[in-house]
Amino acid sequence: MARHLLSATQVRTASVGNHCDGDGLYLRVKASGTSNASTASWVFRYTAPSGSRRELGLGAADRSTQEAAGATLKHARGKADEARAMLEETPRRDPIDVKAVERKATGEAAAANKAASKSAATTLRRYARAYHAAHVEPLRADRHGREWLGSIERHVPAALLDRPIAAIASIDLLDALVPILRKVPETGARIFQRLATVFDAAVIDGLRLDYPAAPIRRELRKRAGRRECGNYAFMPYQRMKAFASDLRAMTGNSARCLEFTILTATRTGEALMAEWSEFDLQARTWMIPASRMKGREQHVVHLSERAAAIVEGQEGQHARYVFPSPTGLDAPMSNMSMLTVLRRMGLWGKDAPDRVTVRALRAMVDADLAEIYGVPTKRLNEHVKRNGGRFPADFMFQLTAAEKAEVVANCDHLQKLKFSKALPFAFTEHGAIEAANVLAPGAQPPAHLLPRLAQALGVSTDVLLGLTAPRRVKRLATNRLERRLVEIEKLDPKAKRQITQLLDTFIEGEKLKRRVGSNAG
Repeated sequence: MARHLLSATQVRTASVGNHCDGDGLYLRVKASGTSNASTASWVFRYTAPSGSRRELGLGAADRSTQEAAGATLKHARGKADEARAMLEETPRRDPIDVKAVERKATGEAAAANKAASKSAATTLRRYARAYHAAHVEPLRADRHGREWLGSIERHVPAALLDRPIAAIASIDLLDALVPILRKVPETGARIFQRLATVFDAAVIDGLRLDYPAAPIRRELRKRAGRRECGNYAFMPYQRMKAFASDLRAMTGNSARCLEFTILTATRTGEALMAEWSEFDLQARTWMIPASRMKGREQHVVHLSERAAAIVEGQEGQHARYVFPSPTGLDAPMSNMSMLTVLRRMGLWGKDAPDRVTVRALRAMVDADLAEIYGVPTKRLNEHVKRNGGRFPADFMFQLTAAEKAEVVANCDHLQKLKFSKALPFAFTEHGAIEAANVLAPGAQPPAHLLPRLAQALGVSTDVLLGLTAPRRVKRLATNRLERRLVEIEKLDPKAKRQITQLLDTFIEGEKLKRRVGSNAG
């Protein structure tokens, strides 16, 4: 087929339409808008190996000058010759498909170069700060958020922090973390977890191809040595009464803040930063804002009489903070204030025979319950969480704040619940059986605790009868209730009389409902 049918002059002066240069190469001129202007481009028409007719675009045609028209004609003929050569190969190749593959490869290469440049410019320090700002800071309390990043920047060597994150190998991370774990094991373990999270995110963002933290987990423990695991130094609950008396006899804001922290079962930072605007002394509530909670969720603390009295006694000292700094600055007390109180009481310091931390005072409720049931505190919590789905509403329910107050007021052995901010769970007779089923074999109370446990169960049964009866009245039909009472009478006539008396009191009015705090319905 004839080729090279067009001249440079013809290209420059071509009117609207398709103008053939021979063997499939065309100059296509299109009108542009309503004016006399036009646009021109080159196309190559051919029959693909599949047998379909296709058009390959070869770019715009520059017709601004005679020289430009000649140059664009020469360029288009060269591109057309390349396409013809592909069609004559064995096997034949489709020029459009080849162009698409080349375009994809070029794009991938450009993206890879861009990622490599970005990775080379992104250091571990810079990326850790960016991850902290995007994922940690919005979800954590201010103090915990600062500590998350601060622990990394204080302990990890600067040479590693300022290295490109893509250039850090597993051995580099291992060499940097081993000394930290040997010096401060708890902090070192947290830093490893946080850096592992940072590197995981870097892989997702395309800054790395591998996870440098994963291969060194076992070797890190091996080189750093086995660290002793233990709980915070805590006070046995049997000593709590004497400790509380001694603490109450002490004067000063630090002593009052420590007592308030124990009574509300809060963290030291939450109590130290308490502001007057957060309290409703008439309702006896303390609303801790989400910004100061570790989990970034607002929390309401119901104040006992003593806790409310402490807050009232602090009035007039500062316009904003309940426990202000003694230096006169517009700031709360230091977080060392409560440890100073413990030191004065002989419970903190190198020479203290029995050291106690402020944090451990929050764990005494769990420790007490675990001792009664003869299991470690951790194990007790694991069983409750793991088997939560096996306790429907008729087996277990959570007490309301009013119901909790009623239990504390009527059960001397449960006075420690006053110091817990959590609302406890109550078990029906079926729930008690299910609780025994989920506890592991051997989780029996020791012999010396059996009398105390029997007394606790006896009193708790009476309380639960009072709490569960009004909840069931509105859920059971009259005939079903009667059948249940008949069954109970066969087992224990005394129990039926107790339940009947409670039901009569409940039906007569709402007085019992308000006193107990039942929210059945």
